[in-house]
Amino acid sequence: MAKDHTESELDRELSDLPPELRWREWMRRIEAVLFSSSSPVPREDLARVVGQGTSVDLLVEDLAADIEGRSFEVAKVSGGWMLRTRPAYSTAIRAAADVADQILDLNEFDVAVLAAIAYHQPVTRDGLKDIFGKDTRRGSVPEQVSMADVDKLHSKIGQRDGFLCKIK
Repeated sequence: MAKDHTESELDRELSDLPPELRWREWMRRIEAVLFSSSSPVPREDLARVVGQGTSVDLLVEDLAADIEGRSFEVAKVSGGWMLRTRPAYSTAIRAAADVADQILDLNEFDVAVLAAIAYHQPVTRDGLKDIFGKDTRRGSVPEQVSMADVDKLHSKIGQRDGFLCKIK
């Protein structure tokens, strides 16, 4: 996540708030950052929006507990965190997106590349080239795989947590 020039304007310490409100505000800031990001956000980036010395891990744990029972969850992925829809709602998402009958047209190599991404992430295209000994140029693997696609693939690959956020 790129540093924003307004970071210096952000009151990280919130010393004018009582401790319980300060903690709640830091949780909401982390939630906002995770919500706005399409990729996992590392601890170092989240630490920029909370008070110095504040435990990002504890804030994320409290946020996860706070949203328990909602349709989305905080997931630890690739050394960071992101918000994602709970698997129980994949049917509703497919119905709303009208992709229920969509068939994945992946060849064996595409599935192997996706499996490598799931296992080795975060991985770059150069990293995939090292694994497979050939270039995985754009177009050789779908640029973006939907959550419905992941649902179809994860049983074959055997790993869902941390699976494919983006091919860099």
